[in-house]
Amino acid sequence: MYEKTFPHKRYQKTIQFLENHIPREEHILDLGVKNPLSEILKDRGYRVDNTSGEDLDIDFSAVSNTNADVVTAFEIFEHLLAPFNVLRHIKSDKLVASVPLRLWFAPAYKSETDSWDRHYHEFEDWQFDWLLEKSGWKIEARTKWCHPVKRFGIRPLLRLFTPRYYMVYATRQEHPL
Repeated sequence: MYEKTFPHKRYQKTIQFLENHIPREEHILDLGVKNPLSEILKDRGYRVDNTSGEDLDIDFSAVSNTNADVVTAFEIFEHLLAPFNVLRHIKSDKLVASVPLRLWFAPAYKSETDSWDRHYHEFEDWQFDWLLEKSGWKIEARTKWCHPVKRFGIRPLLRLFTPRYYMVYATRQEHPL
């Protein structure tokens, strides 16, 4: 149902990466409210629950009280002021997360109409790796990909070969809390 309307490349890369690292029988807690990607994952046989829209900078109960085997966070951490805190409180031992990478030729994303739809962080890959390491995670696999746009100009040309998204599969090295 949703697969005809989703952002093809980003969702395809996300689904492929998840299928390579997470068996379908594992229970997933997806950070963020229900969305087309979580519905596609359910259609593909994954058991997915979503958080309820709580402020993950302040309320860690969803990640600390879950029985999920895996936490997924697809383009969520860039919206948080302090992603370190929620990463430390995750009870699950597996994490699959993606973030938009900082592009030297474009400013961070900021919606003019939605105060939540802004990027507080746009990471370089080493920064996200360091954040995960400092919060008790070990990266087991990673991938990056470009996100071209159908426009003319210098920035669209640069997007053809400059990676925009970064995804990792990580396992918990220590339970700090």
